[in-house]
Amino acid sequence: MGAEDIAYVPVTFDRCDHVEGPFYHGTKSRLEVGDQLRPGYGSNYHDGRTSNNIYFSAILETAVWGAELATALSGTGERGHIYLVEPTGPFEDDPNVTNKRFAGNITQSYRTRHPMQVVGEVQIWEGHAPEVLNAMLDNIARLREQGLDVIED
Repeated sequence: MGAEDIAYVPVTFDRCDHVEGPFYHGTKSRLEVGDQLRPGYGSNYHDGRTSNNIYFSAILETAVWGAELATALSGTGERGHIYLVEPTGPFEDDPNVTNKRFAGNITQSYRTRHPMQVVGEVQIWEGHAPEVLNAMLDNIARLREQGLDVIED
């Protein structure tokens, strides 16, 4: 039986205990072990927007995208950071990716309104080739021009 044969069960605030880490958070921000990520701060993806959730994933690759996009969109030219994090409260599937292009939550992306505890940093990770990252940024720019870069937060 392959992964595609397993029925998708939504992750909700009331049903998240079965989801196991490790969990990753990709960002432009420099943090230390012991810090907490909290909602209510500026979004990594939209200037001037406050994020009501902390987004994280059980897949490192998803966090790589988060770190790369956050730094690229900020225009700093710096390399992002990927942190190992632990939720301190319930979480749910990230509705911005769940069931959007593919059934279920294949990126294992989640969000919470509770703090996330930083427990480590992934020091060695490989980013995407410049042409792949630029294609993603071009797609985001195109969506913004069309008013379709809506983040359900």
